[in-house]
Amino acid sequence: MEILFYILIIFIGFASGRIGHIIFGPLNTPHHWTFGLVSIGSGLILFNHSFAILLLCWGIGCFISDLKDFLGLKLWGVDENTEFKFWGID
Repeated sequence: MEILFYILIIFIGFASGRIGHIIFGPLNTPHHWTFGLVSIGSGLILFNHSFAILLLCWGIGCFISDLKDFLGLKLWGVDENTEFKFWGID
């Protein structure tokens, strides 16, 4: 049952990344994979704390939602105008 909770947190991270793409995509801001990477790093550093696994799971979901920009090493800038697909990886 606990694994389902962590999968839910990963999904929430993915969904927040996709919503962030809609809201902040047209702005000249950091790409949201950076927030996912910072969250993963924080989760690994703070691993002895109870919320660290939540940070780690949320960061994984957020990072996956912007994997295409990570692979292109896009750190900062405006996202390209494309047809939005919730299940897509931007």
